[in-house]
Amino acid sequence: MSIPASMIKELREATGAGILDCRTALEATQGNLEAATALLQEKGLAAAAKRADRETHNGVLDLYSHGEGRVGVMVEVNCETDFVARTMEFRTFAHEIALQIAATSPRWIRRDDVPEGVIDEERRSAQKQAAEEGKPEAIIERIVEGRLEKYFAENCLLDQGYIRDEDRTVSEVLQEMIAKTGENIGVRRFERWSVGEEMD
Repeated sequence: MSIPASMIKELREATGAGILDCRTALEATQGNLEAATALLQEKGLAAAAKRADRETHNGVLDLYSHGEGRVGVMVEVNCETDFVARTMEFRTFAHEIALQIAATSPRWIRRDDVPEGVIDEERRSAQKQAAEEGKPEAIIERIVEGRLEKYFAENCLLDQGYIRDEDRTVSEVLQEMIAKTGENIGVRRFERWSVGEEMD
C-alpha cells in the first residue's frame, strides 16, 4: 500500500515520531491513523522504559502563580541534556506539570514516595469502612485495594488524571514526552503554596 506524504506528516505532527517510523507504522496498519498512532506510542513507551536508568542532571524550574497570586507552584523537571532543557517543547511540558500541581494539589510525585505509615492508615480505614458497611469478608480486600488505587490517583502526581485529558494519566503524558525527546525525563521535586494555608 502506498502511504501519502500528507498522512505521514499528520502522524508525525501528532506523535513527534520520525518520518521513517511514521511510514512503517502506517504501512503496518494499512493506513489506519489511529492504529498507527497506538503502535508508535507502544514503541515509544517501550523505548522510554529502556531510558529510565539514565541520569538526569539538566532541566528547568517552572514557577507558576494562579488566582491572582493565591496559589503558587515551583516544580523541577529534569532531563539528560541542556539541549533538550532549552527547547520550547520541554519548557512547555514543565509548565504543564506546574499547572497540574496547582489544579490538583498532589502530596507526592509517585506512589513509592507515600510513607508506609500513611498507606497502612488508609488500608485500615478502608477495611473498617467496608466492614461497617456490611461487605462480605471475601470481597473486602478487593474493596481495600480499589480504595488505595483511588487514594494514589488523587494524591500522587504521576497517578493523577491529566487535567487536559482525564483519559490519560500524568505518567502517560510523561512517557510520551520521553518518547518524543529520546531522553529520560523526570519530575524531581515540587512545592505548592496557597495563601492562608496552615504550615507544617
